Amino acid sequence: MTLPAGLLLAYYGDDFTGSTDVLDAFAAAGVPTVLFFEPPTAADLQQFAAARCIGLAGTARSRGPAWMAAQLPGAFDALARLGPPLLQYKVCSTFDSSPEVGSIGRAIDLGLARFGAEAGWSPVIVGAPPLRRYQAFGHLFAAAGDGVVHRLDRHPTMQRHPVTPMGESDLRAHLARQTSRRIELIDFVQLKAGRGAERLAALRGDDVPIVLLDVIDDESLAAAGRLVWEQRGSALFSASSSGLDHALAAHWRQLGTAGEWPPGGDAAAPADPHAGRDVRCVGVSGSCSPVTAAQIAVALASGRFDGLRVDVAATLQPAGLGAEVERLVACARAALRAGRAPLVYSARGPDDPAVGAFDAAAARAGLSRDEAAACIGRALGQVLRHLLDEEPALTRLLVVGGDSSGAVVSALGLRGLTVARPLAPGAPLCWAFSHDARRKGLELVLKGGQMGSQRFFLEAAEVQGRHAEASNS
Repeated sequence: MTLPAGLLLAYYGDDFTGSTDVLDAFAAAGVPTVLFFEPPTAADLQQFAAARCIGLAGTARSRGPAWMAAQLPGAFDALARLGPPLLQYKVCSTFDSSPEVGSIGRAIDLGLARFGAEAGWSPVIVGAPPLRRYQAFGHLFAAAGDGVVHRLDRHPTMQRHPVTPMGESDLRAHLARQTSRRIELIDFVQLKAGRGAERLAALRGDDVPIVLLDVIDDESLAAAGRLVWEQRGSALFSASSSGLDHALAAHWRQLGTAGEWPPGGDAAAPADPHAGRDVRCVGVSGSCSPVTAAQIAVALASGRFDGLRVDVAATLQPAGLGAEVERLVACARAALRAGRAPLVYSARGPDDPAVGAFDAAAARAGLSRDEAAACIGRALGQVLRHLLDEEPALTRLLVVGGDSSGAVVSALGLRGLTVARPLAPGAPLCWAFSHDARRKGLELVLKGGQMGSQRFFLEAAEVQGRHAEASNS
């Protein structure tokens, strides 16, 4: 059996770091995938004609329902016009959302109004074992930085998330606060027994219910992928984490239709322009996750990185922003001249005093929390833009945090990404493409705060980028 020609899936990522998670999931199955930062043009589609999956990175995870109603329909329409059988609204594997911010329920209602309602169901797969995310009987579980798996409402990070704290692990109950649509479940017992299609037949309806699919292991992952693929009809809309993409890839492997990584094998991969050269990198982080805090600590203790703390209060004042960026750039250049990689960060975990002082600093500046967070992201983006302009030997950027990633992409004028090679689960090493010739060959990692081992920064700085993008322009 072979996969149909053309696109297999198109997706809108609800934040920038999560958008690269799909690149990672499909890379392992040899599915050529390209991520754009704005709707692709005809020239873009011609340049990446071999792509079987096309993504569009967005910022809906940090937006309210009114913004979503104004912006998402156009994004969904642009992707639907590409003719994919599956259209995914890609969400975080910890289901970050609330009725007021990043409402997944609102996104589903908007998506089904444009695409796939005739299928009679809308699957949701959140469990992703490669990321150590699991769903059992509708409840979501996730590993913490120490590797211990917690029910999400008792997760040490998610239960105290600064914007969308998780107080409910049952995703049916959580999602019911965001939409009036019927919500159903096909559990892992039914999937493993081969009764998923039978159960779905009883659930489908003209009201197009949301159907959650449990995933706890490789067997249920592949079973969920099989159910979605076989029951996709002519068009199917799904709000899912990269669990959907891992599930589809697992099913395609069972069919013997998944490709290899890289597509065509090592011999077909274009040469890495940086091969044999020392990787010169810089890291920036706007995350206050405890996982990122541990990663920063390991990086600084190694002596490979120089830590540069952002003066958050200064970045929130128009008069102070320019001076703070100038200071950080000067310190970063000094680190590079000394043979070390600069690591610019705004906080080291949720207990960092900078986190506690953030709201007060925003209030003094007359800014909302979202506006203040955007200021930090812009500062990090400006630091990287100045460094790249002044240090052309820089080859790799390590960016942590969804808001930070979006700001960096905007500041650098990047058009999109393809995978250079897998790195950490959910955070691949990517090649950026841009109209700006100065960005040609730039390597980029966009990482969510919860992703990666404690050695993430060291691993990301040391790995060789094997597979360059041939049409990077």
